[in-house]
Order: sequence, then structure tokens, then C-alpha cells
Amino acid sequence: MFIVIFITCANKNEAKKIAAGLIKAKLAACVNIVKAIDSLFWGENKVDRASEALLIVKSRKTKLARIIKKAKSLHSYSTPEIIALPIIGGDKDYLKWIDDSLNSQ
Repeated sequence: MFIVIFITCANKNEAKKIAAGLIKAKLAACVNIVKAIDSLFWGENKVDRASEALLIVKSRKTKLARIIKKAKSLHSYSTPEIIALPIIGGDKDYLKWIDDSLNSQ
């Protein structure tokens, strides 16, 4: 099963470091970096805000545990957002490319 993983990061530099780590380890076929997002969340019993970067990671479910471990090892947050969603369909050529990219280890 193919998945998309969202990982929020403190800034663009941290996002680049995590993205590179995932690609080099062949844990992701592609990682998009969205440079500036505004996040609102609960922190210390109040609504907090942060300017962050967002990673959109394309991979397979079988690699999720290793993606989480790698991302957390490079992340500055004690509890980073790392969530995975199934890819229920898509362009067959693109999905094949994901598979081929992850298999070429």
C-alpha cells in the first residue's frame, strides 16, 4: 500500500534536513517541502500558533515505522506531527515510479 505522510517542521532548514535524510535512506520516493504554513494548535492548555514548514512524503506503508524513527531522530520537536494517510488511487505510472524508486536499493 502506498502512503502519504505529513510532517510539520520548525523551519525550512529542518524540513530540508529531514527530507534529505528520508530520500538518502530510500525511505521515501519523493518529499515535497511547503515552505511556510501557519499552524494553530493546543499547547500548554491554550491555543498556540507557529510558522512552520510541511513535508509531504510519498512512500509505502511497510516503511512507515522507519520513516517515523528517522524523522524523529532529525527533528527538533519532542512530539512532532507525523501522520500517514493511505493513497487510494492515482496515476498508475506515478505509483509505479514510487515503487521503482523504493525498490532500487
